Amino acid sequence: MGMSVQSLRSNTNRDGDLLFSSAKDTKPNVWYSLNGERLGTYNGHGGAVWCIDVDWETQHFISGSADNSLRFWDCETATTLSKYETKTAVRACGFSYCGRSVMMTTDRQMGHDCVLMIYDIRDGSKDPYLAIPIEGPKVTAALWGPLDQYIITGHENGDLCQWDTKTGNKLLTVHEHAKQINDIQMYKDQTMFVTASKDHTAKLFDTDSLRHMNTYKTERPVNSASLSPIREHVVLGGGQEAMDVTTTSTRIGKFDARFFHTIFEEEIGRVKGHFGPINSTAFHPDGKSYSSGGEDGYVRVHVFDPSYFEVEFEY
Repeated sequence: MGMSVQSLRSNTNRDGDLLFSSAKDTKPNVWYSLNGERLGTYNGHGGAVWCIDVDWETQHFISGSADNSLRFWDCETATTLSKYETKTAVRACGFSYCGRSVMMTTDRQMGHDCVLMIYDIRDGSKDPYLAIPIEGPKVTAALWGPLDQYIITGHENGDLCQWDTKTGNKLLTVHEHAKQINDIQMYKDQTMFVTASKDHTAKLFDTDSLRHMNTYKTERPVNSASLSPIREHVVLGGGQEAMDVTTTSTRIGKFDARFFHTIFEEEIGRVKGHFGPINSTAFHPDGKSYSSGGEDGYVRVHVFDPSYFEVEFEY
């Protein structure tokens, strides 16, 4: 039985030649995206790995786990360079644009608060230089904003917030989603981002103002959404929650990846393949393929046919 692939958060590296994946099996993996060959494994965690990220130069890799730690790895040798201990599970993590800082959020569990923490990876300190206690619903997804000036967080109740990375102040809150935000992914130029939510929608937002621009509606929870870097397309992955999947759920279309037109909000295609809910989607940086990770334990890399690039949307 394969493990569910929990996260591929755009975790092809910037060149797109490597694909990083993590699952509930404690071992993040890195693969060649071209042929699907496994390059190696990052051994060390003692719990499910909920979040991963890789820096711009593919020098360093981070992974946040249910074992109450974030590990900072050397990409090439897979050695742990630092380990940041937390009081609860690490739910979201990410490298800053400059690559010098790392942010992570922890779950509210066992009497401990949900906290957003930022570390400077150069000074070797095991303490964050900024720790923001999150009052109210916990953070379920997070992302650095442009030029590292703020961090955007998605919450359990559907809130989106913006936090100043110098002062720790909350800059903005919007409530466009009715339920938990499962995923947030940036557009390539960072002017906008897409969210995926349990409320059966994915939504497009302006990065600076958090202005809601577009909505992509489905009939079941959306676990992940990713924006194409070259076409006006967004891919959505979802399905029911794992515990709701029954033996009768093999009905057609339940676990398809679904493509929508970013501007017109219309569904333009579906891709079959997974046997369970899709937990994560990521476009390749060149826009010619995308990857999806599912509860069925498979990471699938789909390369688009020439016809995909020829289709023009009729106005």
